[in-house]
Amino acid sequence: MSRKVEPSYKFFRAAYRVVRVAVGLLYRFEARGKENIPEGAAMVCSNHSSSLDPILLAFALGIDCFTHFIAKIELYRIPVMAFVMRKLGTISVNRGMMDVATIKQTLEYFKNNEKVAIFPEGTRTSETEYVAAKNGAVKIAERAKVPLVPVYIPRKKTLFSKVVLVIGEPYYIEEKSGKRSADEYSQLAGMLMNKIEELKP
Repeated sequence: MSRKVEPSYKFFRAAYRVVRVAVGLLYRFEARGKENIPEGAAMVCSNHSSSLDPILLAFALGIDCFTHFIAKIELYRIPVMAFVMRKLGTISVNRGMMDVATIKQTLEYFKNNEKVAIFPEGTRTSETEYVAAKNGAVKIAERAKVPLVPVYIPRKKTLFSKVVLVIGEPYYIEEKSGKRSADEYSQLAGMLMNKIEELKP
């Protein structure tokens, strides 16, 4: 049995600096709305169109904001990548479903006043594609009573061009007595994606 790899803030800061320089050679990066990043636990949610998005989102949140990304479990099948991702405190998930282990780890980070980032669409999409957002983000945010932070990432990223990410105002899922239906959660997930799209510059 392999030993558990504990997340390391020191490792994150070192990786952040190295990758920030490398990506900075290819793109001019700007983050707007950083004042909207709340203190403490929060669920950061963004649209998703390329494998570069997690890196850009980490840059937008900043080096002092050690955020745990929810990533597809397939990435953990590559030994070196699996080690790095666990060192960065990522959370594995089977695409299309939120298993108990994923939810438990996410809630644990929230209890420690840490942030978790997720791409609600569950897959990369282009400007011409539409994929209904999964309900996991809104369900967990409601259960943990943490704010959702919408972030817009440009879908078109041209080398050596400016890439502007926009961080929106955090908001909470409105409390409701009784259990929500699947349709209600789908509506909340759709509202989240609308808030993200409204941030487009």
